[in-house]
Amino acid sequence: MRDLREDLEYTWRSATRVPSSPDDGRVIMFVSPTTGAGTTSVASSFACLAARRAEKQAWLVDLDLRRNHVFRGFEQRFARDIGRPGRAYDASLRKDPIYAVSPRLVDVKQNKLLTAHDIDGLPLLITRFRTERLNAGQKVTLKSSPDWWKALRKISDWVVVDAPALDRSMAAFSLINEVDAIILVAEADQTRPEDIMLARRDLQARGGRVIGTVLNKIGADACFADRFSA
Repeated sequence: MRDLREDLEYTWRSATRVPSSPDDGRVIMFVSPTTGAGTTSVASSFACLAARRAEKQAWLVDLDLRRNHVFRGFEQRFARDIGRPGRAYDASLRKDPIYAVSPRLVDVKQNKLLTAHDIDGLPLLITRFRTERLNAGQKVTLKSSPDWWKALRKISDWVVVDAPALDRSMAAFSLINEVDAIILVAEADQTRPEDIMLARRDLQARGGRVIGTVLNKIGADACFADRFSA
């Protein structure tokens, strides 16, 4: 993970123009058409920007439940002025969980596997899935839980979602109804323009609102394009 906050100011301004309810936080999803574009770096950096400006707090939700890239990146101090993850809190919010485990666990409560960790010195919580509690052969998948997302909106100004790449997961498509806007992440000189256009088309066809693309790894920075597909 890399700290891209200095390069995401325009992305931030664009996200603040997304309509939201006065009492509910915005939910912004970051996703790439292809693996390796640096989506976790972009989403994590954006979440830190959002937390600095939040009146309540910001959440960073990692949908790659098996890998927990977000947690590991913060644990390794991807930014010098950002603290490490603190104690674990129950992230169930007393709602039906956003995941399903099969076969079901017998000795562990199903809705206690997702935790939220505060970040020292920042009003930000990041999620982590307790993969160590799964048994060999068990699978975890995302599932619809509108009440969980509604509860999260009530306690946060910003909910930033880091989704796995579209070429290996349907997670982003399954959550389209829960997010206010989607920002695509492309890797400079690697992600093909036609991949971006196809991803934009497919997401919009399912009701997603794609507001732009972060072009990542341009040397050492990133930029935001409202009309990448033009």
